[in-house]
Amino acid sequence: MIRICSKCGALLLDDTESCSFCDVPAVENGEIPEPVTVGANSLDETPEPEWRVEVSRRLEQYRARRGHLRPDDSQSGLPFQQVAAAPEIEEELRERPHPRPAQRNRAAERVDICIQPELNFSSSPEDRARPQTALVPVATLAERRWAGILDALFLGLTCAGFMGLFRSLGGQITLEKTDAIVYLAVAYLFYAVYFFLFTVLAGATPGMQLRGLTVVRLDGSLPDTRQLLWRNFGYLLSGATLTLGFVWAIWDEDHFTWQDRMSQTYITAAAPLSEFDTLEIPASRHRFAHK
Repeated sequence: MIRICSKCGALLLDDTESCSFCDVPAVENGEIPEPVTVGANSLDETPEPEWRVEVSRRLEQYRARRGHLRPDDSQSGLPFQQVAAAPEIEEELRERPHPRPAQRNRAAERVDICIQPELNFSSSPEDRARPQTALVPVATLAERRWAGILDALFLGLTCAGFMGLFRSLGGQITLEKTDAIVYLAVAYLFYAVYFFLFTVLAGATPGMQLRGLTVVRLDGSLPDTRQLLWRNFGYLLSGATLTLGFVWAIWDEDHFTWQDRMSQTYITAAAPLSEFDTLEIPASRHRFAHK
């Protein structure tokens, strides 16, 4: 037999004289204890105690403040007797649509990335080395060709004379592969010495002197020693490439050879200008005229 406290509804044992929760005597004066059968219908026949009602009321108020209950929702905070209603609530919550966050419209931004700066070629035509006066024009290709033929003839006669002297002194001339390399090296050595002596010391080769040609710098005046040394280096480079530096004058805009471009000088058939006859040259072109 199980007894229930008449005040708080707590379960009491048989030998308990007072309630352990509210200290109320289990059997009051004149009260006859009634047995309670534990079963499925015992909760329906027994009224709910006050603490359960109070807890359900406060829980309902809390949910109302939090907005979890709808106006037509009559469900109790603690469903002690309606246990089967929980799956229905879960289905309603599952079917209730979830609000989607509103998408913010982002303003389109444009970012320009400059990888390569613009190239300005406006000053490139002025930077090209070319004659700066019309009084001293560039010699024609035909005149320079004849001067080159004369220089090649003088250089060949010089090499032939040394070979004849070498043979007269008891040397032997053979046509083997090693000997051919030696002959070419000696010929190039004579070529280098020939142009060095006549270009640096005399200012012009014998072939140029016979044709009336002169080496001048871009402003029409006579070149200095440093420019003549650069011109001699250009002759060596042109001879080492099998006269490619000389043939370059055919495609060049000003008919300049490699030695002309390197030394900032050129060959002319006109008389060079003296220091008093030198024309006024723009400041932008003084970069190629060595004083």
